[in-house]
Amino acid sequence: MSFLLRLKLPDRPGALGAVATALGTVGADILSVDVVERSPGHATDDFVVELPPDRLADSLVSAAATVEGVHVESIRPYAGQLDAHRELELLDSLGHGSASLQTLATGVARVFRAGWALVLAAPVSGQSAVLASGGAAPEIESLPVPWWPPAPSRPLDPDASWAPPDWGRLGTELAVTCLGEAALLVGRPTLRWVPSELVRLQYLAAIAASVTPLEP
Repeated sequence: MSFLLRLKLPDRPGALGAVATALGTVGADILSVDVVERSPGHATDDFVVELPPDRLADSLVSAAATVEGVHVESIRPYAGQLDAHRELELLDSLGHGSASLQTLATGVARVFRAGWALVLAAPVSGQSAVLASGGAAPEIESLPVPWWPPAPSRPLDPDASWAPPDWGRLGTELAVTCLGEAALLVGRPTLRWVPSELVRLQYLAAIAASVTPLEP
């Protein structure tokens, strides 16, 4: 089974290798590593690892924690596709005849290893219609948006009164960005949004808005 493991590592030579060695001791096969954020003295990395059927996810947490200075931020099952060029492929598809909001929403969910993405229309009387959805998106036709406008790109509180109650209970981490006159709302379980990801989301949405008609 595959897992997405987010670790905060000390930014020093050998730290990544030490984590890889520690995960290897429990039989984990590292499928990909993405650096999602750097700060003074630390780096936040996403590891997609495959674990043998006879091992529990807790063994990954325990193994990573044996490396001095490593903090496990989150772990969750991962069934997404592995692709180092996710954003480029999405933009390429949007620029070559596949420019639809459905393509965009599905692609964004995959790029950011999210559970789902929604494209929301500009609100009317405080309510935004759902123009398109991707991933395992909630089956809703509209959503109250007291947080509008969607700029700047930012996380949103899933426990706020406007959000469906299930989002908070499931530990959904929300992020929103501007998509032309519309908005792109992305939700994923337990994996917090770091500033560098919000910048990526903003840039991706800005480029997509220039080539994608705002219609379902």
